[in-house]
Amino acid sequence: MTIPALAQAVFPFRRLLVGFSGGLDSTVLLHRLMLWREQEPDVELRAIHIHHGLSSHADSWVTHCEALCRAWNIPLRVERVTLQDEGLGTEAQARKARYAAFKSALLPGEALVTAQHLDDQCETFLLALKRGSGPAGLSAMPERAHFADTYQLRPLLGEPRASLLSWAQQHDLRWIDDESNQDDAYDRNFLRLRVVPQLMQRWPHFAEATARSAALCAEQEQLLDELLADDLATVTDDAGGMQIIPLLTMSAVRRAALIRRWLAANGALMPSRAMVNRIWDEVVQAREDASPVLKLGGGEIRRFRQALWWVRPQPSLAQEVIPWLELNAPLLLPKGWGTVSLSPCGNIRPPRKDEPVSVRFKASGTVHIVGRNGGRKIKKIWQELNVPPWLREATPLLFYGETLIAAAGQFVTCEGEAEAGKGLQLKWER
Repeated sequence: MTIPALAQAVFPFRRLLVGFSGGLDSTVLLHRLMLWREQEPDVELRAIHIHHGLSSHADSWVTHCEALCRAWNIPLRVERVTLQDEGLGTEAQARKARYAAFKSALLPGEALVTAQHLDDQCETFLLALKRGSGPAGLSAMPERAHFADTYQLRPLLGEPRASLLSWAQQHDLRWIDDESNQDDAYDRNFLRLRVVPQLMQRWPHFAEATARSAALCAEQEQLLDELLADDLATVTDDAGGMQIIPLLTMSAVRRAALIRRWLAANGALMPSRAMVNRIWDEVVQAREDASPVLKLGGGEIRRFRQALWWVRPQPSLAQEVIPWLELNAPLLLPKGWGTVSLSPCGNIRPPRKDEPVSVRFKASGTVHIVGRNGGRKIKKIWQELNVPPWLREATPLLFYGETLIAAAGQFVTCEGEAEAGKGLQLKWER
């Protein structure tokens, strides 16, 4: 790839964050981008190196990357990550941690640039084939894709590794050889070391052929997206739930395609065919009085009020009591649950001087709310207000002393009602 071709591949971005492992591929990518910056001084480059802690050589790799970036005058950010055991396997968990670090490091106006090449694309296609993926999975990796409110760019995706090696040798580059790349216990390494070389020996253009197949699958998926866009809009409500009733009259194939696209729109892990069947059999068709839950990746699929919902489990907030000492300022809620604030023009009375103010997430006993006759248990109120079960102990509750005053966006109690024109409103920014 020439420098002008590289510039065209990342157009129109001029601020780039480069995923830099220090290996051959990312070293060649960073070197080419550095040469482009020499021709175009307004180009801004940064690099990010992820320290996974999986190798005894990880610290020396950081030293190598720091020295190279210093020599090329490229700012380097080193992120040390800890892999969580979520049953995904080491490869998948490392990738998840890596991309979370990329997302947090990106600055406004930057694009993420990574060094996947043609051989990687071939391996990704074969891995998807091994999993029994459909066209979406077989589409493998796009040259550019939406990522973290910007784009991820893969300018080397059409270039074989042999070409990158030739470039590195021609320019006398130094790079890291990760010893784990020789461990064929990992699926990708097994393909790279044992399978793909034999395929390429038999059919020298096998990698290019798989790339064409991946591109064709991507085109089919794009066409399906366009054809099903109106159906998806029809079955998805304003709150993000997927209405079940319209799905009942559809063919199983069309229904499955819509469920997949609905999950994709929510950022969920793409389900297998078996998982789509389980969504229908175990969630949609569960008995009416059930509250079915089906785990998928890091989230859950639930049913509520004749709709499917994609829910990311949250840590329990039921025991949290947060004092609100400065009512003129927003209150930061725990565990990333946003902020609440009190502002004029509502129907919540101000607290008296002897009433300490707090926010909680659980109430008990009988509650009298404005606009309803008589008292009701809080569980009954949540049901009447159509609040999903997973939000009933996650909705901020305003307390004055031990008295429940209001639930953010839901109700005000009779004990908390203000005189006309003298009240406050409780706002929740999630």
